[in-house]
Amino acid sequence: MIGYVTIGVSNMETAKKFYCDLFADKGAKVVIDSGRIAFVGAKRGEPMLALCEPYDKAAATSGNGVMIAFPAETKDDVSVMYDKAIALGAKDDGAPGQRIEDRFYGAYVRDADNNKLCFYVFG
Repeated sequence: MIGYVTIGVSNMETAKKFYCDLFADKGAKVVIDSGRIAFVGAKRGEPMLALCEPYDKAAATSGNGVMIAFPAETKDDVSVMYDKAIALGAKDDGAPGQRIEDRFYGAYVRDADNNKLCFYVFG
């Protein structure tokens, strides 16, 4: 249903490296790069993350209440992604843990541009 999600970045090279490294085990790479915007994913036609320097040349800012959630297979995978993001320079925004009774397990980080990311599994 989702083709891609766009987030603003202030340093394109840093952002491309962070997201490609973070999702390397899922085959992530830059699949389209036109300078000001780059699409990171496994291949065209599958959901991607677009990294974009704002068109209006203003500072990239994270949206209040905006978060991008990435599914994991297991709770252990949530921890692996969280730890990997932290090792790549992300900031903690909620360590791995059970969030909604026994239905949702997640972890939260902020990237270099303060974009909020969630790694989660239902159950």
